[in-house]
Amino acid sequence: MAAPNLTRENAAARARLLAVDTYDLRFDLTDGAGRPGEHTFGSTTTVRFTCREPGADTSIDLVAETVRSATLNGVPLDVSTYSEAGGLPLPGLAAENTLVVEADCRYSNSGEGLHRFVDPEDGQVYLYTHFEPADAKRVFTCFDQPDLKATYTVHVTAPFDWQVVSNTGGRTVEAGPGGAQLVHFAPTERLSTYLLALVAGPYARVTDCHEGIPLGLYCRASLAQHLDPDELFRVTKQGFDFYHRVFDVPYPFDKYDQLFVPEFNAGAMENAGAVTFLEDYVFRSRATRARYERRAETVLHELAHMWFGDLVTMRWWDDLWLNESFATYISTLCQAEATEYTTAWTTFANTEKAWAYAQDQLPSTHPIAADMVDVAAVEVNFDGITYAKGASVLKQLVAYVGREQFLAGIRRYFREHAWGNTTLADLLDPLSEATGRDLSEWTRQWLQTSQVNTLRPVLELSDDGRYTAFAITQTAVPEHPVLRRHRLAVGLYTAGPDGLTRTHRVELDVDGERTEVPELVGTPAADLVLVNDDDLTYAKLRLDDRSLATLQRAIATMPDSLPRALCWSAAWDMTRDAELPARDWVALVLAGVDAETEISVVQSLLSRVQSALASYADPRWADTGWRALADRALAALEGAEPGSDVQLQWSRTFAAAARIEEHAAVLRGLLDGSRVVEGLPVDADARWAFLNGLVAIGAAGDAEITAEEQRDPTATGARRAATAQALRPTPEAKEEAWTRAFTDDSLPNAIHEAMLQGFWHPAQRALTAGYVDRYFADIRPLWDRRPGEVAKNAVQYLFPPVVELRTVQAADAWLADGDHPAPLRRLVAEGRDGIARSLRARERDAAESG
Repeated sequence: MAAPNLTRENAAARARLLAVDTYDLRFDLTDGAGRPGEHTFGSTTTVRFTCREPGADTSIDLVAETVRSATLNGVPLDVSTYSEAGGLPLPGLAAENTLVVEADCRYSNSGEGLHRFVDPEDGQVYLYTHFEPADAKRVFTCFDQPDLKATYTVHVTAPFDWQVVSNTGGRTVEAGPGGAQLVHFAPTERLSTYLLALVAGPYARVTDCHEGIPLGLYCRASLAQHLDPDELFRVTKQGFDFYHRVFDVPYPFDKYDQLFVPEFNAGAMENAGAVTFLEDYVFRSRATRARYERRAETVLHELAHMWFGDLVTMRWWDDLWLNESFATYISTLCQAEATEYTTAWTTFANTEKAWAYAQDQLPSTHPIAADMVDVAAVEVNFDGITYAKGASVLKQLVAYVGREQFLAGIRRYFREHAWGNTTLADLLDPLSEATGRDLSEWTRQWLQTSQVNTLRPVLELSDDGRYTAFAITQTAVPEHPVLRRHRLAVGLYTAGPDGLTRTHRVELDVDGERTEVPELVGTPAADLVLVNDDDLTYAKLRLDDRSLATLQRAIATMPDSLPRALCWSAAWDMTRDAELPARDWVALVLAGVDAETEISVVQSLLSRVQSALASYADPRWADTGWRALADRALAALEGAEPGSDVQLQWSRTFAAAARIEEHAAVLRGLLDGSRVVEGLPVDADARWAFLNGLVAIGAAGDAEITAEEQRDPTATGARRAATAQALRPTPEAKEEAWTRAFTDDSLPNAIHEAMLQGFWHPAQRALTAGYVDRYFADIRPLWDRRPGEVAKNAVQYLFPPVVELRTVQAADAWLADGDHPAPLRRLVAEGRDGIARSLRARERDAAESG
């Protein structure tokens, strides 16, 4: 059943009425005989709160299987008035109130509330909570909104051999009923409901300490052999040192645990002092440096949240960016300056900003400081604007006002609002004071408007090859016609003995439709002009004809990773906007990717080649492109340095691009050992990648999938098998996957998502083309029935990637019905926009072939 939906208006009214003091929470995770419970768990809440208008009525939130009893100030309440949608009514409040509610709540299989997982390897049960944005009500009775902070005292009855973790380190343990343990945790600091954590099960544990702060790492027992605590603790300690230095505010909690949990919906969650992570970050197979870099960013991002979000929390989800944008910006800065990942800003430019640019151009674009009318809107708003665009804009602000001034404002923000809730204005005031600048216009341009500007160099040359005029033009889309002020640098790059290197750099403010750059008049014409050199601002870039020609022949000679990443980004934007034929993008990457020193860039480039072939290339040419990619990947795989990250990445690209029997034979050989590539590990993850490549083109099937699942009887193996089964190119397999995706509510969230990922495949478009109409008929019933994350994944993953006008028309017909919920309409409109973009790009690519 879908969760209750609290509106901003109702939350504000309740916050004006109430102040919450304490929660005392008692959870029984056993069956009464000391064993793990299966379906429900006992949840007893005692909450103390004050009412500013004695005699008023309100309600408290709860999603429970059964409400056994409730008393308000010692008087029994009629629990028959309870409903999941409306919560428990609280009539006739006193000035000081004590509410006690005894309930049985449901374990979930959706990654929301208290998730229950059974390890297929050993049958052990693992539990963890995930409450953001508003799922604490699934576990205890609460006022489930961020601005009603309170302290929490947690008591847990659990099997005697389990680890039990919550937000605080202080605890006492006594014998519980049926041989169980009863764990009493020390009270927390004042926290929002969504930041409370409970993790329980036979988790493996490793401990350390840094500057007096106890550190812990947890993962499932069957994964413990793969945990790398030295590396995880090293990055964590580097983060603590950096944040203590730049924030000048001590870590606000009494310990710091990092818990890698199964079937997690997100990358991580910043529960105060008890951060939960996707357990895929425990690498069971060989991983590239890029994956370690991404994990380090996630570790540092969540650690930053202990200040941005946990110590100081937004009042309502309109200001979610106060959490996410700052954590993204500061974690990247920390990576670049305090860890081995010194080129983190290159990864940021190539990954985070690409995410932001794509999100910002969708019809669902919104300001960084968003208008979130209710929780349902929030759930689809954890997006590239909230995280990556916000962080990009903060980087631009730092360039504009100065780093030390910016950090001084942040320190004051922490000091003034510790343990409280804030709005945008609460942040801007200390920033304005510290920087000495009026930030009202900056706020209007960057935080309260939508979409992305495009910047182009406009050049005139003399007969002797010097600039007689140099300007930058700025454009905006008609729907969002704001022109912003950009602090940026222009770099001139010229080919020479050391490659394509920068010979001039000018930093300036670009404002309005056209900005002259007189400093470059008289300068010899460069081979390549890079607007936004050093990636200071947030804007799409265009390359002039000479620069694009230079790029196509010489990007491999550019020695520095950041300007290369910016050039790649500009060319990709031109491809997505139908200004550069998709086949030219493919040729550009295949000609220049070998020069890339950053494996994160290599991975994204090869992924974008596949996207271009699947969505943007003329279908009459796409098969040629797939063959070229597969052949190039195989040659690169066999020619790469043995054991290198590049070799590993090319192996995955080859498996994804394989289309013909010659390619299938190579994959079979890698799997059965008859073909060996020196240094290439054919471990569990590699085997699934190679097998999926075979299954997708009909070169392997049920027998091979079953054999591989038996070879890998792990939770990860079960997910990989679900993807492989959905990949099978038969009508029966597609029908089975579709039906299960929309009707089988017993599927855990992770298996459900894995199955969705296998349904569509670029080589199977003819087979699945008939599912366009099925999609629009089936999504609304699923949305109404299943929890948010499961339904959201189905709507996004299964939107038909059938690049035909009929897909757009079917989406338009569905969107014409105004009764569909706004968050669902948003996701469908985003899918429709992707098809319309693909149609334009395919038309451009087709024009290239005449």
